[in-house]
Amino acid sequence: MIIFALSIFLSAFLLFQIQPMIGKFLLPWFGGTPAVWSTAMLFFQALLTGGYAYAYWLIGRIRAERQGRMHAALLGVAALFVLALGLFWPSPITPSAAWKPDIGAGTPIPQLFLLLTVSVGLPYFMLASNGPLMQAWFSRLFPTQSYARLYSLSNIGSLLGLLVYPILTEPWLTLRAQGWSWAIGFVLFALLVGWVALRVGRTQAAAASVVSAAASTPKPSPSMLGLWIILGATPSIFLLSVTNQITQEVAVIPFLWILPLALYLLSFILTFSDGPWVQRRLYSLLFALASLAMLWVLINAATLNFMIQIAVYSLLLFLACMIGHGELYLLRPSAEHLTSFYLMVSVGGALGGIFVNLIAPYIFTGYWEFYLAWLLTIVILIVSLLPRWESRPQVRAGALWTAFILAILGIVLGMNSYSNALFVHRNFYGILRVKEWTSPNGNGAGYEMIHGVTVHGVQYLTPALRDQPTTYFVQDSGAGLVLLNHPKRGQGLRVGVLGLGAGTLASYGQAGDVYRFYEINPTVVDIAEGQGGYFSFLEDSPADVTVVTDDARLALERELADGQSQNYDVLVLDTFSSDSIPVHLVTKEAFALYLGHLAPDGILVAHISNRHLDLKPVFWQQARAYGLSMLVVDRFVQPNDDGFPSQWVILARDPASLQIPALQARAVTFDGSSVSLRLWTDDYSNLFQILK
Repeated sequence: MIIFALSIFLSAFLLFQIQPMIGKFLLPWFGGTPAVWSTAMLFFQALLTGGYAYAYWLIGRIRAERQGRMHAALLGVAALFVLALGLFWPSPITPSAAWKPDIGAGTPIPQLFLLLTVSVGLPYFMLASNGPLMQAWFSRLFPTQSYARLYSLSNIGSLLGLLVYPILTEPWLTLRAQGWSWAIGFVLFALLVGWVALRVGRTQAAAASVVSAAASTPKPSPSMLGLWIILGATPSIFLLSVTNQITQEVAVIPFLWILPLALYLLSFILTFSDGPWVQRRLYSLLFALASLAMLWVLINAATLNFMIQIAVYSLLLFLACMIGHGELYLLRPSAEHLTSFYLMVSVGGALGGIFVNLIAPYIFTGYWEFYLAWLLTIVILIVSLLPRWESRPQVRAGALWTAFILAILGIVLGMNSYSNALFVHRNFYGILRVKEWTSPNGNGAGYEMIHGVTVHGVQYLTPALRDQPTTYFVQDSGAGLVLLNHPKRGQGLRVGVLGLGAGTLASYGQAGDVYRFYEINPTVVDIAEGQGGYFSFLEDSPADVTVVTDDARLALERELADGQSQNYDVLVLDTFSSDSIPVHLVTKEAFALYLGHLAPDGILVAHISNRHLDLKPVFWQQARAYGLSMLVVDRFVQPNDDGFPSQWVILARDPASLQIPALQARAVTFDGSSVSLRLWTDDYSNLFQILK
């Protein structure tokens, strides 16, 4: 019992350590958008299904005495493959720089899947198969003991692996050290499970139990299989849709995606613990109350504190998962059909991920899959509380699948729009909207670009104000003070901007100046370049304006590799998505890249406005590492002011470059003498240290 429990716990722990680890490593290669995590989740769900399918095939199609030898051999291959990758990469699971993608304007999903497959695909597959395989072997060796507690133990290991990463692993280990530690853990796991597999394969009792148990109960009906799938899919859709809602529509907070996943795993732990946790009527009442609270949040979302919103979303998700997973627990089969059960549940989870990541963005303009999962959970409650349907899986499955299809059609035909939005488009990078905007101070009307919950640009309609910089980029902002008062303005000033938005900074351009924007989201580029007639900052600018559609850092790296230093006089970092500035743009390696593109007297200007992170210590450490002078400009809203409050960091190699009178009048020197923050690199960063 101890050996089986240990192997199941270790595999689950390693499974959920690798997810945030590889996610953090690959995030900078794909623009730092939260969608990278959602896509990685889809990959892991699909591979989990593959592992369960392998366990199902091994138990059901291979003779008992050969199962152990075959599985031990595959574990050996996986362990050798992991160690071999360590000879060519910084660590066995972190690809070398040669594997960096060339995204351009296309979708990054295929390239992300390729990198995940090569780096962690095989070991993750073997880890995924371990839970159902060990539980099946255990049930046949010890038929009188329940396997449900082992399943609960698996989810406890998953939850601990997930929570330990941001609390202990990331703060203390570099990515390279994390990769090697995980690889060593996997090799130890392979040795342990390989030994167990060989022992089980030589146990004649296992073979006898397989033969005797095969005819004990009939196989699950197609209706039951379909019911397991839909009950696995609904919590999966709920998980991913709530993650999208709270990380892109409510607040972008570091590691916020951990909370929904932790609640999802906790529901598995509780429902499959053989305890008194599956209470239909109680959860029906609680879910009804939580639904009322959710309606209140949705109505008051514009003014409600984001912590309250996150709490209500989390409560609704947890109750929905308890309902869906509770029904799965009640419908669990006898031990001989265990692998079929796990396979169908994982198929449902994978189908949920496919729907949210690959289908919903093309049929929904918003995150309407959240409402779909909400409705399906209500239907699950209804059909489970009707006594006459209790023993009729074909009726329950038919009702759920019918509700799923009708709900999608209803959303597409009736809800698939945003109120007051002139333009809405959803893609890998989130939801982009254009709305009419009216100055609160009577300065006229205009259009505003919104990405998630953050305004990314406003332009007046009045001709006299149309070329006026707005929002975070007004003339007394950090960027405005530098660009408006730079001595080279109008005399060939070269400006690079990471992050396009509505193209507002192009309004500072003069004839003879060069402005070069880097933007990863092709929809943002289309709108800023005039699609729909909403914004004309780029078109109206007298400067020579170009836009590079790619990840900014990767594009800058390629330009330097090709010997094309842009020799910028000013380089502006404005690459936040909602409230989050991608970590990979404030590391030591990133700064080396920026300095490689800056003229000797160039100025680096960074927009660090953020509700959740204090990035000043991070920039101060980089400034000290490279011998840069650093100023901070805080911009506050004045009466009758349409500009937004903002915070900027200004850096330069030559202190004389910062002696712009208008800048000096507003800037303050940041005293970082008390900063104990470790220098951030591509191999090490710790967001918890800079949480406000």
